[in-house]
Amino acid sequence: MAELHKDFLFVLIKSLTTSEKRQFTLYVNRLGINADAKFLLLFSELDKMKEYDEHIIINKKISTKQQLSNLKAHLYKQILVSLRMNPSHQNYRIQLREQLDFANILYQKGLYKQALKILDKAKQTALELDEKSIASEIIDLEKVIESQFITRSIEGRADELIRESTEISKQNHYATELSNLSLKLYSEMLTKGYVKNDEDRAEIMQIFNAQIQKINFKKLNFTEKLWYFKAHVWKNQLLQEYKYTLKYAFQWVDLFHKNPEMIVSHPVW
Repeated sequence: MAELHKDFLFVLIKSLTTSEKRQFTLYVNRLGINADAKFLLLFSELDKMKEYDEHIIINKKISTKQQLSNLKAHLYKQILVSLRMNPSHQNYRIQLREQLDFANILYQKGLYKQALKILDKAKQTALELDEKSIASEIIDLEKVIESQFITRSIEGRADELIRESTEISKQNHYATELSNLSLKLYSEMLTKGYVKNDEDRAEIMQIFNAQIQKINFKKLNFTEKLWYFKAHVWKNQLLQEYKYTLKYAFQWVDLFHKNPEMIVSHPVW
């Protein structure tokens, strides 16, 4: 018998609310799938289980041992697709990614102006929400379309895209540096614990200062500020300087209070 945490599908099904299970059933019905389809039988059986037991599935002839892995993978994917359609799970990243997908489809069909219209709107939203990775992808697709001289765009369009691309690249660099620092310090805390002597303290300060001294706080946007505060929290936690841990933890939380629209895309903050 597999342990609970080792079977992702079982854990996912057990995490579903009654409403989400109902939506999954409706989603499957809309696809016109036979109620006796094996992946539906598997879903029903796993939902009944208290603990995951592969032998029950095989003994009930829902699947053979050889086919079970593929069947579980298919069910896992269908549940995720259903959850993606649930309004309660819609966040800015999913919506922006969807708009980028739509623009790619229009581009492939040769509907370039329609694609650019969607991209421009999605880009503005991405920039407002500080979703730089998606904004960068959007600009890359805009550049692909514009560089082919398809739209005969207004003068200055190329300069505008170059400026936007350069600025986002700089911001992504800041975010990468700070997120790497935050993750490194968090890893140090989990693997080595608090500093025990002057040598440990010097090592942490060397890691911290090597990155933080490159950063100009005034140039940071929301995401970079979030990583900046996190890095300070983990550093001061390691040094057991709790006064400063609290200071930066408050700033971390206050950042969201000042930008409440960001909470939706950062549910665990």
